[in-house]
Amino acid sequence: MLAVGTRAPSFSADSTQGEIRLEETLGKRPIVLIFYPKDHTPICTKQLCAVRDSKEQYAKYDALVLGINSGFLEEHRQFANKFMYDFPLVADKGANIQKLYDVGHTLFGLLGQQRTVYVIGRNGTIVYAMKGNRPTAEILKALEEHR
Repeated sequence: MLAVGTRAPSFSADSTQGEIRLEETLGKRPIVLIFYPKDHTPICTKQLCAVRDSKEQYAKYDALVLGINSGFLEEHRQFANKFMYDFPLVADKGANIQKLYDVGHTLFGLLGQQRTVYVIGRNGTIVYAMKGNRPTAEILKALEEHR
């Protein structure tokens, strides 16, 4: 995992809402990156539904929220449509973003993605970095503390 205080790496990737060019947002508004393992799984669905249901709270901070995994864009679109996610799900082709943010892991000799949440402050540095399915209140607190 990248440490708090680290300059957030920039990336460009396709998403359910068009191409995401993080460099266009870094240093201008807060960003929440939610790395989740797989579309259409119970924990990932619950995690992303919590984001959807907290849209107004994230909007208070003008936060850009991105869900990221290495699934295919079409799979992301189906997942987003089914659960009405109105924030971008990013297709991390080749797991390049996972590598930039050091969220990969090895399990039984297979490389996978850890469930990880990063909050990037308005200054472009990581202000919060935690593994697991983090509570919305905890993520919002990080946004509040780094307004």
